[in-house]
Amino acid sequence: MNAPLLNVTGLKKYYAIGSRFPGARPRQLRAVDDVSFSIGHGETLSLVGESGCGKSSVGRSILGLFPITDGRIELDGTRIDRLSPEAFRPVRKTLQVVFQDPFSSLNPRMKVRDIVAEPLRNFRPDLSRPQVDRKVGDILEQVGLPRDAIGRWPHEFSGGQRQRIGIARALSAEPKLIVCDEAVSALDVSVKAQIINLLQDLQRELGLALLFISHDLGIVAHMTHRVAVMYLGKIVEIGTRQEVFFQTRHPYTKALLSSVPSMKARGAGSRRIILAGDVPSPVHPPPGCRFHARCPSAMDRCKVEEPPLVSHGDGHASACHLNDTNGAPER
Repeated sequence: MNAPLLNVTGLKKYYAIGSRFPGARPRQLRAVDDVSFSIGHGETLSLVGESGCGKSSVGRSILGLFPITDGRIELDGTRIDRLSPEAFRPVRKTLQVVFQDPFSSLNPRMKVRDIVAEPLRNFRPDLSRPQVDRKVGDILEQVGLPRDAIGRWPHEFSGGQRQRIGIARALSAEPKLIVCDEAVSALDVSVKAQIINLLQDLQRELGLALLFISHDLGIVAHMTHRVAVMYLGKIVEIGTRQEVFFQTRHPYTKALLSSVPSMKARGAGSRRIILAGDVPSPVHPPPGCRFHARCPSAMDRCKVEEPPLVSHGDGHASACHLNDTNGAPER
């Protein structure tokens, strides 16, 4: 079996929160609390969950945008979470990102040529200007834009076209893994489909691995290989697309799936699950299972004992006491 491209083990990211009152004890927001997963070469792992569950903090931790609290991140066999900024710089050639907002993620004072060529200037200083222009033009065509877009400004493009420019910028570094942080959530429905198809085509052509962060399960079902479901800083279920969508183990995953709009009439076995209450605070997460206050199947045990992530075979795992007799703890 081939070693994974990305391996995340026990990742934690806590944010310090100040207090309005002098002398008050400092608090911590547990955005990511002991998260582990891996991504293989050429694979797509989708990280899904409600807003505020910590999925974007996972992506930013991997990208090295801030120091992590605890855990281990390995990329292509090399540990990267302890690297200095200077040592991390070559890693950015392998690891790139496509941001959520195609309007704010592009510098309005730079032409498309300079935006896409910036990684080339950083990682390929040996290229001459004509070589850079030729390569930028090739990449623009690869993402579905004309070569003459090289001399235009970001404000001259639509949202979908801007996101193609953002993808082109990521591709110019020739990465192995791209973190797509809600990369299509700001786009119209028809444009979303175009960008998703483009990412899939590029993945097949270039062998890219994708960490696709999203709350849109309809899109995730269309384009992913595996799915990890997060709730309040923790992964509560992970498995292949088939396993998570059709052999669902965790009550929270079932509730998420029931909320996906469908043109088909809902039968008795596919009723919509309405969760009661609000998401607890990540500053003071509840004891036991973090989902127990909203779970329709919660038991007394759920209120005091945190369920481990239990394997159900072939990489499918969930963290729920309802399933703890059906598998062994995930290692």
